[in-house]
Amino acid sequence: MTGTYGNSRRRILIIKLGAFGDFFLAQTAFSAIRRHHAADHLSLLTLPSLAPLARLSGLFDEVLEDPRGRSLGAYGRVRRLLRAGRFDRVYDLQAQPRTDRYFWLFAPGPWPEWSGTAWGASHRDQYAGRRKVPVIERYTRQLAPFGIVPDGIPDLSWLDADTGRFGIAAPYALLIPGSSPGRPDKRWPVERYGELAVALAVRGITPVVLGTAIEADLARAITTACPEAVDLTNRTSVPEIAGLARRAWATVGNDTGPTHLIAAVGCPTLGLYCDASVPIHANGPRMVIHHRPGFVEMGVAGVLAAVDALPPNR
Repeated sequence: MTGTYGNSRRRILIIKLGAFGDFFLAQTAFSAIRRHHAADHLSLLTLPSLAPLARLSGLFDEVLEDPRGRSLGAYGRVRRLLRAGRFDRVYDLQAQPRTDRYFWLFAPGPWPEWSGTAWGASHRDQYAGRRKVPVIERYTRQLAPFGIVPDGIPDLSWLDADTGRFGIAAPYALLIPGSSPGRPDKRWPVERYGELAVALAVRGITPVVLGTAIEADLARAITTACPEAVDLTNRTSVPEIAGLARRAWATVGNDTGPTHLIAAVGCPTLGLYCDASVPIHANGPRMVIHHRPGFVEMGVAGVLAAVDALPPNR
């Protein structure tokens, strides 16, 4: 096959800027595109914070970092990056107004084939209610015209780490009480996480709280309610989170990035969702969504029963 710029090996770009959880929800799409373009040069344009993970995955021949600035200078840098890539086809999986504008950064041409929501794209993926469709289904629809079919389950075999330094004996359960800072409405009340931790500890299952530094107060509330709980907030790398997940009895977490990562690894995961998380985005062979319209209606007994019903870990 001859590319737009006369090369036998086509140059393909995926755009996926974030956020953290979205990166893992996109794994099946990344893998499917890689298979489809096995003989081609595949690049990813993503956030600087996600670039190390993208490189670690081994799926991409090149990982480009988006400066994410709003100034004309920042857009100028993106324009130079895109045009220097001499891409034959672009899969815009971000598909938001910002990346729609990236399509027009190729003016005055030539333009690559473009799959996304940008007006004027060769393969425009725009339909009524698109933003209300769960993200996995959106990717499946977007890639279908090219004969690309994402797997049902992501392959994160590349992501693991030795977690022995934490000294946590099995069985243990991971708790993810946080959410992105701007979405506290996605958080099951921390007091109930504390009650859940107590119930797990009574069974001999060690509760382990994960999160970043901004979740330290949440972890402190849980460990105060349940002294047996272990606080690992701001102490784990992404590969270590995956390593802990592979060996955990189960995970309970809100609709947030670490929960999606842990579910994608294959850990039995109960995602706690209220209507703030519609449409429901989930991806993992042992993930179950526990949904109530509002968190006031979601009690600890029901959550614990749902955890007991999760498919067991390997």
